[in-house]
Amino acid sequence: MDLAYIPSPSTGVIHLGPIPLRGYAFCIIIGVFVAVWLGSRRWVARGGLPGTVADIAVWAVPFGLVGGRLYHVITTYEPYFGKNGDWVDAFKIWEGGLGIWGAIALGAVGAWIGCRRRGIPLPAYADAVAPGIALAQAIGRWGNWFNQELYGRATDLPWALKIDGDPGSGRVAGTYHPTFLYESLWCIGVALLVIWADRRFKLGHGRAFALYVAAYTVGRGWIEYMRIDEAHHILGVRLNVWTSIVVFLAAVSYMIVSANRRPGREAVVEPAAEAARAEAEREKEQSVPEKAKESVPETEPESVPESGAAASDAADGPGESAPSEDGDAAAASGESGTDPTTGASTRTEQDGDGAPAPAEGAGPGSEAGSGKKR
Repeated sequence: MDLAYIPSPSTGVIHLGPIPLRGYAFCIIIGVFVAVWLGSRRWVARGGLPGTVADIAVWAVPFGLVGGRLYHVITTYEPYFGKNGDWVDAFKIWEGGLGIWGAIALGAVGAWIGCRRRGIPLPAYADAVAPGIALAQAIGRWGNWFNQELYGRATDLPWALKIDGDPGSGRVAGTYHPTFLYESLWCIGVALLVIWADRRFKLGHGRAFALYVAAYTVGRGWIEYMRIDEAHHILGVRLNVWTSIVVFLAAVSYMIVSANRRPGREAVVEPAAEAARAEAEREKEQSVPEKAKESVPETEPESVPESGAAASDAADGPGESAPSEDGDAAAASGESGTDPTTGASTRTEQDGDGAPAPAEGAGPGSEAGSGKKR
């Protein structure tokens, strides 16, 4: 008797009146939102506009869903076009069956269309959304848990997944390896690896996306090897294992060639963002002088109060001035002063009548009296 295991949900759908709410669909939707959110943050950090990732996702997500379903139907066509198959079931995407290889391939076509319309390079966009795609896969894998599908070999480990029997689908009750959980945890590790490597090595020109692809295929290879669901085999190996090997080699080769041809990271990822920033800087520079003018208050010239002497002059009338006390004291005491023109010291003396006495040598015959300059 197993004492520890991961239980499976009794049902993968909840009905809200006539509307079915399916766990598989919720996992896909939540994964898309997380991918867009993280991709937007990384895109803005690289110099892009905030809404660009969401706008391009409008193209990429529908293409990705169609591509994922096409890959599944083509590689597992028996339930739809084989004996006793029903081709209508090929459109029942909510029942599960999305191939990540087709989703990434056709999703890239949709992203290319969106990038072309925005005038930005596809590799730069792919680098920004790569970790978000890995997290979207990690969340989306829990849809397999709701549908009780894509589990591994039988096991009695404490983290084994309990599967309920279903004769209609050929499911046998028991405990199995939770391969959905293995892949979910692996994808979280891939996302963290890409974020770290991108910060450490400044990956650009699609190399961050290539690292995501290479790291994911390594995990998908050994997890795929554990699965027991129906699949096509080539030389005794499951088709998805061969696909992982081929895609891994292609991703590593791209990283090597791209690093040699275009090292470093793109200086400009979105020309429209650069133009918007330049316009904002121009408007800011133009607004600074205007704000400075507005901040300086307009002041009226202050009136200078009249001095006591000026007021006295105004009282005495025009042409009359009151002698200053300092002038009277200087005249009475005969203090010496300095000639402002020559800088020579002068002394004023008064005669008995109070008139100033002429200085020595200042008679009519002297040079000072003649007005000549020396």
